Amino acid sequence: MKGYVHSIESMGTVDGPGIRTVIFFQGCPLRCKYCHNPDTQEFGEGKLTDSEEIVTKVKRFIPYHKASNGGVTFSGGEPLAQPQFLTECLKGCKAAGIHTCIDTAGAGDGNYDEILRYTDLALCDIKNTTEDSFRELCGGSLRRTTEFLRACETHGVRIWIRHVVVPGITDGRGHLEELKRFISNFKRVEKVELLPYHTLGVHKYAAMGRKYELENVPPMDAKLCGQLQKEIFDGELTK
Repeated sequence: MKGYVHSIESMGTVDGPGIRTVIFFQGCPLRCKYCHNPDTQEFGEGKLTDSEEIVTKVKRFIPYHKASNGGVTFSGGEPLAQPQFLTECLKGCKAAGIHTCIDTAGAGDGNYDEILRYTDLALCDIKNTTEDSFRELCGGSLRRTTEFLRACETHGVRIWIRHVVVPGITDGRGHLEELKRFISNFKRVEKVELLPYHTLGVHKYAAMGRKYELENVPPMDAKLCGQLQKEIFDGELTK
């Protein structure tokens, strides 16, 4: 099975537990205003790659995975947008005894049975907490994210939630309390990570001849983001 890959990071440390091989798939149906990898959005670009080639590359790093309780993470772009390719990559990695993780916004077609059969952990990025605010920020649907989280629960897949904190958009305490209430509906959630918005990818938009829609928004204060994380999310999530 072939699919489009943007790039591969051999020694990732922020996309799941331990040291991980991170496979960035090409193509995403969302257009998040703060996306720092706009070069992964267009479908049909990147390198057309065979799933067996991906599995072979990941196997080379098994000693590092085992030493750190790491594994492989399929990211993007949106990995769920290439479901058959993702399934074959996951299946091959699981057969080799590698811990598997998907880093996703849940922006797939809803048919996740085969994918989640070979998935140990899902890192799910919740963009916003209402259908309208989600659509305004990313052009997609919160319903799809919810469907994916429900599917993870059905299949017993562990869930880590991520949420980008953008000044003036998703940094309000009321908003984050609402996010916590939304997350409390999902009993497989083990962890919530608030990610401070940054502007490190803005230069890519200029290089691609595209306008960056949040050009007047400053980076999120990392210290304040950490404080909000501690006050609202650290501890029991269902309080």
